[in-house]
Amino acid sequence: MDIAKELLAGSRLALSRAITAVENEYDEAVDIMKKLYPHTGNAYVIGITGPPGAGKSTLTDKIVKEYRRLGKTVGVIAIDPTSPFSGGAILGDRIRMNELTLDEGVFIRSMGTRGSLGGLSHKTADAVKIMDAAGKDVIIVETVGVGQSEVDIVKAADTTLVVVVPGLGDDIQAIKAGILEIADIFTINKADRDGADKLNVELEMMLDLYQDKLEWRPPIKRTVAHRNEGIAELVQTLEEYYGYLKETDKLTERRTERVKAEVLAMLEENIGRYVTRTMQSDGEFEQMVQQIQKREADPYTLVADLLKRLLK
Repeated sequence: MDIAKELLAGSRLALSRAITAVENEYDEAVDIMKKLYPHTGNAYVIGITGPPGAGKSTLTDKIVKEYRRLGKTVGVIAIDPTSPFSGGAILGDRIRMNELTLDEGVFIRSMGTRGSLGGLSHKTADAVKIMDAAGKDVIIVETVGVGQSEVDIVKAADTTLVVVVPGLGDDIQAIKAGILEIADIFTINKADRDGADKLNVELEMMLDLYQDKLEWRPPIKRTVAHRNEGIAELVQTLEEYYGYLKETDKLTERRTERVKAEVLAMLEENIGRYVTRTMQSDGEFEQMVQQIQKREADPYTLVADLLKRLLK
């Protein structure tokens, strides 16, 4: 059966199978992506990140419902941490968004990290493209935390929403760790808690420090997701930012940079695999490792020699 053809004809089963093929690196995955690629580039991709416990899943659930109220179809990719013992993902987001699974206009997919950070952003980007080709108007990528892997994943998004919450104690630490650079919009969730005003002031002060470097000053919205407070205003801000990206041509700029990064990452991955396969099959790699270990050779010279041979 032609998964790509069925997906383009509107099959939810084909959509699910296509993502599974990409996630598990099945033989047909590349062929599926080749067929779907011309049908991508239409969806608005939103990345949602923030420290654990910030209520990202509940917030995502409410944002999806608001977009559905506005008549838009939505895809959700929830990145879940994977157990290092069983390899199974926790998939808590799927449980929290249970109601949405009954809605034909919503497609939710959890993806486990499987201990891999680099490859995950590549697979996530492909899953985004698959949902895009399937005709979703809005695609939300929700990550587990605010580490380097999350920063990589949100590069697959047009807009990055950073969720912070009062009382975690590490609010400003999270912001200092490069989060300010990726945030297009801030949301103080659980804003009914003590400390919301203080956190708001701290964020504004941080933004003031970077004012000269910011072309767009990220607005700070307040939400109480479990009570659905502030959600409509947040979605309105997300839409306003999307409008700003289109008007200023920033959207084209961002997507061009994304394509560059994707092509380079794919090249690195494929060259790395080729080198590993070739060298490990004839035992040359082990010999090199032994030489380096005994200090009979250095890794810099050996890698340079390898590259010369490859490029010939």
